[in-house]
Parts: sequence; structure tokens; C-alpha cells
Amino acid sequence: MKTVVIMKRTLFDGEISQNSKTGFLSATDLFRSGNSWRISNKLHPIDMTIWLRQKNVREFIEALKEELNETVKISACGRGHHTWVHPYLFIDMALAINPKLKIQVYSWLYDNLLKYRNESGDSYKKMAGSLYINISNKSEFRETLIWFAKKIKEHLNVIDWQTASEKQLYHRDKIHEYVSLFSDIVRGKEQVFDISVKRADEHVNEKYKNRG
Repeated sequence: MKTVVIMKRTLFDGEISQNSKTGFLSATDLFRSGNSWRISNKLHPIDMTIWLRQKNVREFIEALKEELNETVKISACGRGHHTWVHPYLFIDMALAINPKLKIQVYSWLYDNLLKYRNESGDSYKKMAGSLYINISNKSEFRETLIWFAKKIKEHLNVIDWQTASEKQLYHRDKIHEYVSLFSDIVRGKEQVFDISVKRADEHVNEKYKNRG
């Protein structure tokens, strides 16, 4: 089961919340950031409630619900809550704010950030299981797991995983995989970490060598 994490993405120079499990994004954040961008560009802000009431928008939402056979909008309930929307509806909203964003928004939404976030979360559990099986003193397991998590974070220069890049999350996933592998055949956490990082670095550098 995937752990629900509210990730932070950047668009219109503002943070947009995204649910890692459902992929839904905060329309509340989008209109807040988007309207700040519009005002700074001498454009009138757009009221989300009014925009959602437009006939063509309502028809689009109904068509999405019918096509996807699922809810595409979860309305806010109470102050400080978010209105969450399916990525398809989010695209329509973003393009209403700035029609020139089409290519950027598609690329932004369908990168591998969610995929690698969830995969690295799953691989963390596998790493933890492998470390527990192979550690001789079980009372040291918690301290050892924390040590690996801290070292990986430092190696990848990450402060908060919720704001980590696609590449950093993919890199973490690979380190987890190699720690799971080498903890079974190498003794000493420093040795396991060093060889795992070396192999993961090689793997990631090869994958991203032509991508900057």
C-alpha cells in the first residue's frame, strides 16, 4: 500500500500540493499562485469558483467523469482546505490561467516524480527488511536504519524528500535496492553503504548522462 504524502511541486513561482497516492493536485494552490502570476503580468485574476461554473467547464468535468469512471474534483470543505482535481482538469485550469503553458504543463505533470517517489518508498521498506534480517544485534536495527536514511539524504543533498527532484528520488530508489542486495553479502554498514552508493551512482549517471 502506498503511503499518502502531500508533495510540493512548483508552478507560476508558487508551490502546488499533489497527493502522491491519487495524483490529484490542489486547484486552490494553482489559482493562488496563478493569480499572483497574472497580477504581476498585468492580467486580471480568475476566480476559481466562477470559472468552475462556466458551462463549457461543467461539460468538460462531466465528460471526464464519464470517460474515467471516477471523481475528478473533490471540493474544499472549510477554511484552509484544498479543492483537489484530477491532472486532466488541472491542465485545463492551468491553461486558463496562461494559455501559453501547454507544453510546459504537460511535461511538468507527466514527468516521473510520482513514480519514483512511490518506488523509492517501496524500496525503503525492502531495504529495512533486508537490514533487519542481516543485522546480528536486532537491538541496533532502528539506529542502523536511521543511519542509512541520514547518509542517503546527505549523499543526495536532500533537505526534504517531499521537494526532491525526479532524479534524486530515482537515485534514492537505486541506493535502497543496492543496500538490500549488499547487506546480505557484505559486513559492516559503512562498507555496505559505500559499495551501494558507488553502484547506484554509476547506474544513475548512465541513465541521466544525456539529460543534464
